[in-house]
Amino acid sequence: MTVTRPHPLDSFFNPSSIAIIGASRDVTKIPGLLLSFLRKNQFSGAIYPVNPNYPDIDGLTCYPTIEAIGQPIDLAIVIIPARVVLGALEDCAKLGAKHAIIISSGFAEEGGDSIAMQDAIVALAKRTGMRISGPNAEGYYNQIAGVAATFSPTVDVRPDQPSLIATSKRIGIVAQSGGIGFAIYNRAKALGIALSTVISTGNESDLGAGEFFDYMVQDPATDVILLFIEGIRDVDKFLAAARKAAELGKPVIVTKVGRSGAGGRAAASHTASMAGWTAAYDAVFARQGFIVSNDLDEAVTIAAVLTTSPLPKGERVAVVTVSGGAGIWGADIISEQGLQVPELSDGVQATIRGLIPSYGSPCNPIDITAQAVHSGGLQKTIELLDKSDEVDIILVVISLSSETRMPFKTPELKPVIAAQNKPVVFWSYTLPSNFARTGLAESGVVALSGLAHVSAALRRLVDHARFKPAEPVATVAVAPNDLTEHLTAPTLSEYDSKTLLRIAGVALPGEILVTDRSALDAAIAKIGFPLVMKIQSRDIPHKSEIGGVRVNITTNNEAAAAYDALTASARQHRPQAALQGVLVSPMARKGVEIIVGTLLDETFGPMVMVGLGGITTELFKDVIYRPAPVSAGEAASMLSELKAAPLLNGFRGAAKADVPAAAELIAQLSQLAAQFKGEIAEIELNPVLVHPAGEGVTIVDALVVRKSS
Repeated sequence: MTVTRPHPLDSFFNPSSIAIIGASRDVTKIPGLLLSFLRKNQFSGAIYPVNPNYPDIDGLTCYPTIEAIGQPIDLAIVIIPARVVLGALEDCAKLGAKHAIIISSGFAEEGGDSIAMQDAIVALAKRTGMRISGPNAEGYYNQIAGVAATFSPTVDVRPDQPSLIATSKRIGIVAQSGGIGFAIYNRAKALGIALSTVISTGNESDLGAGEFFDYMVQDPATDVILLFIEGIRDVDKFLAAARKAAELGKPVIVTKVGRSGAGGRAAASHTASMAGWTAAYDAVFARQGFIVSNDLDEAVTIAAVLTTSPLPKGERVAVVTVSGGAGIWGADIISEQGLQVPELSDGVQATIRGLIPSYGSPCNPIDITAQAVHSGGLQKTIELLDKSDEVDIILVVISLSSETRMPFKTPELKPVIAAQNKPVVFWSYTLPSNFARTGLAESGVVALSGLAHVSAALRRLVDHARFKPAEPVATVAVAPNDLTEHLTAPTLSEYDSKTLLRIAGVALPGEILVTDRSALDAAIAKIGFPLVMKIQSRDIPHKSEIGGVRVNITTNNEAAAAYDALTASARQHRPQAALQGVLVSPMARKGVEIIVGTLLDETFGPMVMVGLGGITTELFKDVIYRPAPVSAGEAASMLSELKAAPLLNGFRGAAKADVPAAAELIAQLSQLAAQFKGEIAEIELNPVLVHPAGEGVTIVDALVVRKSS
């Protein structure tokens, strides 16, 4: 028997008593609105308004002070000027309050002395054990328990707006913007999507998005989670919750904003310059199987499909339409998402032909015509496709504008939806009427009106169904040698970097650093032709930009001329650079060029990246990131996600590349990044040549960037 332990936030989201500190009779202001919404939503527990200016508010006894309540409370909602918030929290803690939400603003978001006030709140929470949400929060709404601990007008209850509920599954929302969090709820509610809880995290002085996310993950009433993220503060708790969601198979839809901000790193390597503002977030989201959506309506549409449908077994979509043009449009957009719209078998087509008028089409898209709606052909076609093993998803393309007539009968449609054999999704090319929405809701159907959002949702559904958690890297392998003594210089050249990597156990081609022209012939004798020569300086990270590389050298005379040209070019373009010499290397065999790199993210730590390599790296930005370390299996998966992956798999008759060797190198580099995250900021191998299967890889160039102290 499994015993479910209570979550620390159970009494936060399901309080038996609430004190409103700063409560007001004025329902045009935030304190009055909050009390009004709490009562309109029929909160069943005790409510204690606190304000010395009123003896009572709307029939409730109003207390002059917090102490006057005289008994512990589960939740205190604080809506008073910032300068007196700390004292009120002290009084709440003395009374035995378990939790507090600070609606008041004027703290860290304003900077200056206000930061110190927020720091004092953090200290109080640690000292007393009272958990605090906010400040500058918009509160939360628990739809199931009717706890409207917010002033958001989206939770107002009006008799002229009857509730529309189409889904038995519920969404939970964690938002670092109160306005957006409740906007997600507002749009979901309009479609008939049921809610468990929506929470605005505010400044996260104590309770952060990670802990609220963790609550949603373990909450049996929350089936799908939507996150609106600006930046994660409680990283460990967030990652633990993400892993738990992946293990449980609970879908997480995430929107991360701040994507256009410039990164704070100096672009010493391609790896860092391509990371951008959110590469690490995207890497974490990908590892945990999050569904990323950067559009509000798209995110809500994905939630609608997830709360009404099972995950599909494949990507074959049947488009059933009453309008030929709309059906073709739907099929086009579905196909653009990479989903299949397959032609149906002769047997299935023959059966459909018997259900529709002669001028209809049983092909896919299936044009049953408007006439077949009234004759029952639409319903029967959906039933047929729902049982067919030829398609995995059904998209019903229909007009739902009528205020008087329904295209479906609830007793017939409801069993199909309830069976949950496969997703059955409804797109109305006219704006759905309230009559239609309400009627379809009885069958468990959400009527959707954005075709691009619907097609994106189906794509995400297919991808999510295929997601498998990455195999964990149990322990970080320890490099065989100490690298500290090789990280003393502020910057490292290619020669320095390769020396360090060799000591760490990375396989590299044999090379010789020639520091004087007179030693060139001896180096050539050891390496042999053809060869490559590259200028070496800790002050020149990108040698090709100054003409610092010569390739395919086949004679001693060419080598001598190259040596002179390389040193002259370096002195011309970088006169202040200290030159170490010229690196003489064997000319690498041909292979597919990739880049492998690592970097340190301020939030999530070491990241590993792989992409299309060589000089085109920054042009195409075909790159994949994951948190380091990764296993060889996860590294192979990263390679398969590249747009250029066909180049590794025998594109146009070419030999298949040695993907396992490339994956092993990526995993090895990720291990180094994780082990030396305190000393190494970036590693970049670019290009790495991936040779035909069984022939391994060659690291052509390398750069290691020391972490600044």
